[in-house]
Amino acid sequence: MRMSHRLEKVRGLLGAHDADAALLTFLPDIRWACGFTGSHGLLLVLPDAAHFVTDGRYLAQAEAEVRGAAVHVPGYDLFGHLAAAGLFGAAQTTLLQAEHLTLAEMGRIEALFPAMTWRPVERMLAAFVAEKEPEEVARIREAQRITDEVFVEILGRLRPGMTEREVAAEIVYGHLRRGAERMAFDPIVAAGPNGALPHARPSDRKIGVGELVVLDFGGVRDGYASDMTRTVAVGEPGAEARRIYDVVRQAQARALEAAHAGVPSKTLDGVARGVIEAAGYGDYFPHSLGHGIGLQTHEWPSVSFRSEDPLPLNAAVTIEPGVYLPDRFGVRIEDIIVLRADGCENLTGAPKDLVVL
Repeated sequence: MRMSHRLEKVRGLLGAHDADAALLTFLPDIRWACGFTGSHGLLLVLPDAAHFVTDGRYLAQAEAEVRGAAVHVPGYDLFGHLAAAGLFGAAQTTLLQAEHLTLAEMGRIEALFPAMTWRPVERMLAAFVAEKEPEEVARIREAQRITDEVFVEILGRLRPGMTEREVAAEIVYGHLRRGAERMAFDPIVAAGPNGALPHARPSDRKIGVGELVVLDFGGVRDGYASDMTRTVAVGEPGAEARRIYDVVRQAQARALEAAHAGVPSKTLDGVARGVIEAAGYGDYFPHSLGHGIGLQTHEWPSVSFRSEDPLPLNAAVTIEPGVYLPDRFGVRIEDIIVLRADGCENLTGAPKDLVVL
């Protein structure tokens, strides 16, 4: 994947913020900018150069992966090397990633560079990272294909008496066996009343006959995450559960129809929320409609009633309305879409009709 144009985008921020350099400390953004996939590194971007600094564990890896930046492997004191090697040159003002630098790190670099003016910027690269290139969409699509296949496999194994933890283990194994490098997050398997907890953890509770089971899981392939939720019934769930399932599915369908680049986040959230509120369940949809996804499972933009941000062209986001009746059950349906100028592209292929096993 080409990287040089991404570094040029970072350089464009220097002029916009009247700065001489940008120091990237957040590993997903470093990977986006120069290709490094390891767990320790800094990226310094100057108008006419870029320097990537890591430790000796990553010498061969950095030389193979990093594009557009000189590789430095001094040891573990990365900030110290920036100072000792004079990599900032004549820079006097440097941009920092405000959300991704600890107080300890800030104190360290202020002591190392007492004459430098540091300019923290929130969400420094968020808009760039959100607009997915075709290669990135292809990687998310491939990750989601694996997740779709695992869901179909789980349907063939799910039965009364299985514990939530047993189902979660099958989900993890199914992803790894198909080539996922890891899970994007710990799977959610929530049966019956546990399904009313949007972020329930799998437990040793056994799945009962007639219960709804919320399954929320995703894997990572080539660095990019998938994320999908389906709600299934193990035996006939009853009229109320079917009614709420239909409400959630209609809410998602309306949001998918309304989704396109440029729509305000709050507006799209409101499309789905309006369907749920009209059905009388507005108090039981407590979370945002969705979130960005890519190198992180949750990244900007948030598809939320709290945000007025227009949704970016080619951003990959989830659409995941839900209704949760305390101590009874929950329903959530989630797809990944890519926002286009005239609509959206759905990357999720798993069926959404209520499955009764």
